Amino acid sequence: MLKLTGRIIKAGQAEGKALVSPAPISFLGGVDGQTGIVTERGHPLEGKCVAHRVLVFPTGKGSTVGSYVLYQLAANGLAPAAILNAESEPIVAVGAIIAEIPMVDQLPFNAIHTGDRIRVNGATVQVWPSK
Repeated sequence: MLKLTGRIIKAGQAEGKALVSPAPISFLGGVDGQTGIVTERGHPLEGKCVAHRVLVFPTGKGSTVGSYVLYQLAANGLAPAAILNAESEPIVAVGAIIAEIPMVDQLPFNAIHTGDRIRVNGATVQVWPSK
């Protein structure tokens, strides 16, 4: 088990399997708020569902309306269990706050891989490798 400590953006506790992207994510136009599926063409997670996963990506990108897509995902029961970033940015941070999704940044996200089991508790992130 690997223990990481980051900066709390939205305090909370969550557990789930990691879904990791090496590329930034735009929630407006990049993730379908009705299905939780990543729809951005050519994105490394295209076709994957973010629902109930610990979503790990370097940072967000795109329009401020992306915050509301995160809220829509939560309202539809399809939100990520938690969000982990290398560096938070305002769009995703606001979305996590209004959707009540635990979020931590300033993490070495290259230490986490898709399929790893993750537990978030405040600023502490525990990682159990899938291998």
